[in-house]
Amino acid sequence: MSTLLNDSEADKLIAVLIIEDDSMMRRHFERVIAEHPRLTLFGSAGDCKAGLKLLQKRPDVMLVDLGLPDGNGMSLIRELKSVYPSSEAIVVSIFTEEEKVVGAIRAGASGYLLKDMPTEDIGASIIDVFQGGSPINPSIARYILRAVSGRREDSDEEKQPAAELSAREIEVLNLIARGYSRREIASILALSTHTVVTHVRHIYEKLEVHSRNEAVFEACQQGLITIHG
Repeated sequence: MSTLLNDSEADKLIAVLIIEDDSMMRRHFERVIAEHPRLTLFGSAGDCKAGLKLLQKRPDVMLVDLGLPDGNGMSLIRELKSVYPSSEAIVVSIFTEEEKVVGAIRAGASGYLLKDMPTEDIGASIIDVFQGGSPINPSIARYILRAVSGRREDSDEEKQPAAELSAREIEVLNLIARGYSRREIASILALSTHTVVTHVRHIYEKLEVHSRNEAVFEACQQGLITIHG
């Protein structure tokens, strides 16, 4: 069962785990986190083996590269979401191939960013995903839309029964798909943030997913919502 953050935790220091094999890039991320008032360095590793040991101690957010010397970062995302569903994963990669982008989202990543992003965007993206956002580089967002469309067309002949979401859960899911955070959804629907968190938890359970992007992806495949891009 996924456990999402309450408002009382919104201002806590966010513990960030870095898994990046490029030593210069890893140090760059470490400096950004060290200098940011809302972030604290949970740990840093250069390969899957060391990263796997660190993530067992429950970071709040994991920044992970996909191309690691002893494996693929997607396996670490799956492990993190399996052990700690409430922890978040952000891919930071040079890879822009559609297969890798969609694979990372399916594995449970809540964000997908490219390494050439501005330094000031790194901390902002970490806080965004921690607070319920889904930062995705605009240049690769189209891959998700295309993959959703293609998967729906390919599965028309063998459609599985759609998850039974309530009308309110569909409303919340549509707002998630449009990029609104939990607090923004609460304001739009005149609900408490706690109630929105409960709806999101139920959505995750019914769709059998662990992240916002994965929930949107799965809901589109089941025909529960439609994304226009």
